[in-house]
Formats: sequence, C-alpha cells, structure tokens
Amino acid sequence: MIQRVISKIVDLVIKAQKLASSIGISNILQPGLVKEMIISEILGHEIITSKRDADAHDKNNHNIKYEYLSCYEDGTGQLDRMFKSPAEKRTESLYRITRNKMIYLAIFYKKKPLQVKIIYEIKPEVLPKETEKQLNRSSNKISHVGFSESWAKKNGRIVFRG
Repeated sequence: MIQRVISKIVDLVIKAQKLASSIGISNILQPGLVKEMIISEILGHEIITSKRDADAHDKNNHNIKYEYLSCYEDGTGQLDRMFKSPAEKRTESLYRITRNKMIYLAIFYKKKPLQVKIIYEIKPEVLPKETEKQLNRSSNKISHVGFSESWAKKNGRIVFRG
C-alpha cells in the first residue's frame, strides 16, 4: 500500500518536472521554488527561476523585481547567506533587498503546507535597517536574517488573506 502511494508520488513529481522543463524550470525541487510559484500565482507576478536573481518580476516589465520570503505559522521568513563582512560582500547582500520594488512575506499554514494564510507587502527600504541590526548582532560572517509575522504586521501591510 505505502509503496504504491510512493510510486504514484514519484510519477507525479516526474510529470511535474517534465511540465516545468517545458517553461525553462530545470529543477522543480529547488528549495523554496514551489512556494515561490504559489506566491507569484497569487500576486500575479512572473517567477524567476535563476538562483542568483530576485524571486519574481512584473509580467509587463522584467526590470521590476520582487523578493519573496516565506515560513510556516509562528516561523520567520529568512534571507539566507547574508554577509556581515567583508564590506563589499555585505553591500552585495543588502542589494538582494534593495534591487526589488517590493518584498513579500508569505505565511503558510502548518497543517496545509502549500496553502497561504496571509501575505504581507513590505517596502524594501524598511528591511535593511532590521537586516543590519541582525547582522551586527551576529557573531558569524555569514548569517540568516529572519523576519517574523509580528515584525511584518508592524512594518508592512496585508495584501492577501487565504
């Protein structure tokens, strides 16, 4: 019984990868990609699948970029591998925020991991201050910087409720 279900799941993932490949997505299982696809669908953005770019852009103007952070209820949306030092790497890390027209924090339900509970829109000029504060507190040269739902409530606005 379990093996049949696993085989069916594998078959569906293979079909999903074939479909994704037809639109240029080389790895459907890339961490965070499926959630980014869900968020972009809700917000009407076009997903960007390259690892080193923003997460999405405007459908009509590809120069308008968006960054997506996501987490489950009571978690934190994270920017990973943010450099505290050296200075040029720190500047590059902060550019991952400032290159965007908007940042979105999507909270997914724990019990329904592919269903969005709420999405907050946060202006990119708000994030560097909190990011710098977290980087300055960190004892590591490279850190993950996290943003909670309570932080997003104070610093952003709700654009979607699921």
